[in-house]
Amino acid sequence: MKLLKKFGLALLIATSMGSFSTAALAEVDEGRIAYGPHEAIDLVIGKIKAAIVAIKSGSDGAAVAPMIKAALDASKEVNANDVVDRNRSKANDILKAAKTHAKASSLQEAEQELEKAQKAFEALHGQV
Repeated sequence: MKLLKKFGLALLIATSMGSFSTAALAEVDEGRIAYGPHEAIDLVIGKIKAAIVAIKSGSDGAAVAPMIKAALDASKEVNANDVVDRNRSKANDILKAAKTHAKASSLQEAEQELEKAQKAFEALHGQV
């Protein structure tokens, strides 16, 4: 009887843990938009292109730096696997360099870094 109680309790615990998996019940917080990996990559590329257009249209570094920051923030949504995350991190380093150049008003260097970052994010599409 003692063995049956232990077995029953273990079975009950295992069943309750399996039936209420947090991953299975995970939902997006209210008011938050969830993006798929490809959509998130496209969102980042769009923000990078907007920053490039702003540089080409003659905006100053103080106006371009927040645009690059927005691209960096949007890149946090790119989440597919470890390989993509590693390469996203490398592309973020390029974006950070572009932001540094923009803050220093070296817009030509910032534009070159943004173009490199755009290519790096476009390459993520093949890894998802």
